[in-house]
Amino acid sequence: MTFPAANRIANLKPSDIRLMTRECERVGGINLGQGLGDLPAPALVRDGAIKAIQDGLNTYTASEGVPPLRQAIAAKLKRDNGLDVDPDSQIVISGGTTGAFAATLTALLNPGDGILLMEPYYGYHLNTILLNGLEPQFLTLAPPTFALDETALRAALKPNTRAIVVCTPSNPSGKLFSAAELAIIERVAEQHNLLVISDEIYEYITYDGVPHISPASVGNLAKRTVSIMGFSKTFSITGWRLGYAVAEPALAQAINLVNDLLYVCAPSPLQYGAAAGLQAPPDYFQQLRTQYQRKRDIICAGLHAAGLTPLVPQGAYYVLADIGHFGYPTAKAAALAILSQTGVASIPGSSFYQSSAGEGLVRFCFAKDDATLHEAVKRLSKFRV
Repeated sequence: MTFPAANRIANLKPSDIRLMTRECERVGGINLGQGLGDLPAPALVRDGAIKAIQDGLNTYTASEGVPPLRQAIAAKLKRDNGLDVDPDSQIVISGGTTGAFAATLTALLNPGDGILLMEPYYGYHLNTILLNGLEPQFLTLAPPTFALDETALRAALKPNTRAIVVCTPSNPSGKLFSAAELAIIERVAEQHNLLVISDEIYEYITYDGVPHISPASVGNLAKRTVSIMGFSKTFSITGWRLGYAVAEPALAQAINLVNDLLYVCAPSPLQYGAAAGLQAPPDYFQQLRTQYQRKRDIICAGLHAAGLTPLVPQGAYYVLADIGHFGYPTAKAAALAILSQTGVASIPGSSFYQSSAGEGLVRFCFAKDDATLHEAVKRLSKFRV
């Protein structure tokens, strides 16, 4: 007996993240590969969820999420993103941003539609695209700036292209798309009637005063953009699996229908915890940026000293390092050699590319306490080819 749909599973790109995590555990190393932050959740968020549990708010919610959270998100979007949205018709709370992305693809695109990824891309984006029977299409952005060129973007489109994914700040590169680059996307999307899906999970983790700009706030993009955001990184609650999608009412309604079928609803008490977190004073978000910029600078200085050239990120909490000059045949071979010699795990750059451009890169996660980062830097200094 054959199951044609199983072919889509067979086409999924295997994750080197799990491989490197297993190898790191085997040698008792420091895992700077997988995005496993070890920072504590804010008391405001934690206590909000505990209070909700104690108050008995443990049953199903509306599939689009509880009103207090959607109202808090709407206020946050207006304050921080320049977006004026209706909390009742334009916000859908989901099981993490990955859940919001999956619901969006299922609701708004058809099997066989093309969807453009800019590489380096986030692996979950590619595999979710493949799982939905969509055709992934690729545009390689060149390091170290990963600048978007309009001519190259137009050349990457195919007759069946229906959507483009914008990840800003980007995992894994830390790139922040500028207003000029988002204006390019607006022009191209308008001309070709493309859906724009923006993943903005790292929106509050930016550096050197470079601003995060939500694509939906640029020109006329709001009408064709699904903005996907969440709480995992902002509040260090990756295990809570809370994200949300923001879109025009007709799009949000379709996304919510799928969200209901896939997840029923996001965890009820945790939604109240996130709502409490959004009441945090502005200095919380500034302290978050300051804290992560310090960590970025620690790891980048250490990588530079070890001869692993860091591509200094503008946002998020990952850094790609150029290892092409060491002569390893693949990025996986380089990552395994680094782990073997130093006990520090990274992720091969090939995990984030369809092309061969990732073979000269590895990615490190610096969402760790300072002591762990300093120890990792100390160990990396022992790396020799």
